[in-house]
Amino acid sequence: MTKIARFRHLGSDRLGVVKDDHYIDLTRAYVASRSAAGDVRASALVEAVLPADALAYFQGGRESYLALQEAVAYAQGLDPNVAIAAGILVPRSGTKTLVPIPNPPKIVCVARNYGKHAAEAGLEVSEIPILFPRFAVTQIADGDSIIVPTVSDQVDWEGELAVVIGKGGRHISKADAFEHVAGYTVFNDVSVRDYQFRVNQYTGGKNFHASGPVGPHIVLADEGIDPHALRITTSINGVVKQDANTDEFIFDIPTIIEHISEFIELEPGDIIPTGTPAGVGFKRNPPEFLKHGDIIDVTVEGIGTLSNPVRNEIR
Repeated sequence: MTKIARFRHLGSDRLGVVKDDHYIDLTRAYVASRSAAGDVRASALVEAVLPADALAYFQGGRESYLALQEAVAYAQGLDPNVAIAAGILVPRSGTKTLVPIPNPPKIVCVARNYGKHAAEAGLEVSEIPILFPRFAVTQIADGDSIIVPTVSDQVDWEGELAVVIGKGGRHISKADAFEHVAGYTVFNDVSVRDYQFRVNQYTGGKNFHASGPVGPHIVLADEGIDPHALRITTSINGVVKQDANTDEFIFDIPTIIEHISEFIELEPGDIIPTGTPAGVGFKRNPPEFLKHGDIIDVTVEGIGTLSNPVRNEIR
């Protein structure tokens, strides 16, 4: 299973593939592979097909994917000690996990996509997908802190599966939708409920500072994963709060892609969180919200676990 991740090592932001307790540094592995093949253009070529930039990778399409495969195969063929000494294999213990795509063209979130969640919220099931925007600046990485803002204490959790677009387009049919999916990641659509519901649109409550955990990596879609048959759980301090399966989607991924592409062009690197299941905090009795010191874990079967501490905002 190919897991693409961004990480910081020795002050440099890198693009890698997870390999057990290490990352394969894709840029270094590809340059080494091309150089070993006698390609004198290796250093220049890597900037074109496999740069240390996740968005550029997805924009590169199949050429970048083939370069990734070559880089991974080369790295796996090396003696691990040689690969570590060359900086091709990097121990994850010495790195900082980064947001997988810090600059996605769009983050388009789906609301109310599980029937039980709509029911617990006392809201009707829509005839079409309900969408709202999330801004890229709100994203935080695995391990980063979700911030409880000074203006509210109603910070809620929403564990989700997110789709990453690899091939752009408009008027994408449901039949062709999966050709446009590059991979999947874990998303936590943290929501400030009083800001969300005091008006008739969600933007404010869904875009607070440090409220969009995503990652820790992106699993490529060609790994045989069925995104409509994945268990998804959200736990607070080890206690499970959400436990569902993506087979409960009201609108499946092809329907969502078709709907979004009717009105706006999807682009490589776009992220589409697909909605959260039942078990959110604001509809519990009594209501529960995230507080300073909590640890929240969102796990999507076959994709990974996204873990974040919670802390109060300091002004």
